[in-house]
Amino acid sequence: MPTQTKTPIGLLIKPSKATLVEEFVGKSLDGIRTPAMIIDRKTFSENCAKMHQKANDWGAGFRAHLKTHKTSEGTKYQLVSSANKTDRVVVSTLMEAWEVVKAGLIRDGTVKDILYGLPIPVNKIEDMSELWDAIVVDGGVMRILLDHPDQVKYLNEFEKQRITPRKWSAFVKIDGGQKRAGVSTITPYFETLLTTILESSFVSIHGFYGHAGNSYASTSLSEASSFLSGEVQVVNDAARAALSILKNLGLKAPERPFVLSVGATPTAHAASAETRATLSTLLHGALELHAGNYPMLDLQQQHTTLINKSQIAQRVRATVISYYPGRGQDGTDEALIDAGAIAFSKDTGPSGGYGDVVGKAWRVGRISQEHGILTRTDSGRKLQLGEVVDIVGQHACLITAAYPWYYIVDSDVENGEKIVDIWVPWKGW
Repeated sequence: MPTQTKTPIGLLIKPSKATLVEEFVGKSLDGIRTPAMIIDRKTFSENCAKMHQKANDWGAGFRAHLKTHKTSEGTKYQLVSSANKTDRVVVSTLMEAWEVVKAGLIRDGTVKDILYGLPIPVNKIEDMSELWDAIVVDGGVMRILLDHPDQVKYLNEFEKQRITPRKWSAFVKIDGGQKRAGVSTITPYFETLLTTILESSFVSIHGFYGHAGNSYASTSLSEASSFLSGEVQVVNDAARAALSILKNLGLKAPERPFVLSVGATPTAHAASAETRATLSTLLHGALELHAGNYPMLDLQQQHTTLINKSQIAQRVRATVISYYPGRGQDGTDEALIDAGAIAFSKDTGPSGGYGDVVGKAWRVGRISQEHGILTRTDSGRKLQLGEVVDIVGQHACLITAAYPWYYIVDSDVENGEKIVDIWVPWKGW
């Protein structure tokens, strides 16, 4: 039976990174409390380099989304790799943006350009203004997303109250048919939004931003490439419309080309010199690729066939706490583990279940809040009470959100079984 860590549970209630590093770094993974999130640093960094190379091959800039891991350490790998570097990021929450500042990543120039990845909330304009003030002193740029004319109206009203008004730099969020966020270019509403922005003294269009969330249904390179081409088409149509409206308003075209920002991890994986060659349409801006899940990856991404399981950098370690011979379908066995919906989320995927056990013919077939049921996927050996299992879940972005810290290993160091660092993710909105 595996030995449980001797670390007192009281020591692990809201500990600092320094405490965690002192307690765990240099030790084996054996005996860590479960459930636990484990990340392979080598695989993580290799995935970042591959994505930089994808952007290079596609002839585009790159903007890294920080939402999956939400750590300063992971951010550095996303921005500076063996293949290239970038200083542009997307954040999903203001907490992420402030933590980038707190970590000194603006001050040292690692991050120079922060995009808040939701259409700007009216109740957060003042908060974002304070963030802008904090980063501009070190040369940082704050960008926003817009998809409704009233967002422009509220920005105008806010800036009119300032002694020294400023001009917000905005991407227009485009809906490419996913109906998540954004405005469709085929509706009259789109022209109203563009006109409102272009007539504002306090907002300028930096570019157009699309996200093909439906590309997660891809199961081949050709499908993902088609989604990528579709993303480019809608943001390019938007840029062309903006240039036309500028001309009709008697205004000059921008000195710099619009930025055409597209990407989801599947479509970003499809970016290459070959897919760039298929973009025969005249582009009305400069391409930018964005993605977020790619450093970690998961079963959903594996199902697209654009990555293989060796590229998945994260796993959840759990412990078998009970066993039920013959209870499962067709008389198969089942096992109980100490990791449930809080540890994995309840996201499923096309491959089925909530997670697959690494190296064993078991998966998380059913799930409750704090425990999961392992079910058979094939014949194989039984599991023992107290046995630890590593599990790759369906959606890394939601899985990592559950954990107060991550155990970092490196597959080049003692076969990835030695803890080499602890990453503490940012929490909050």
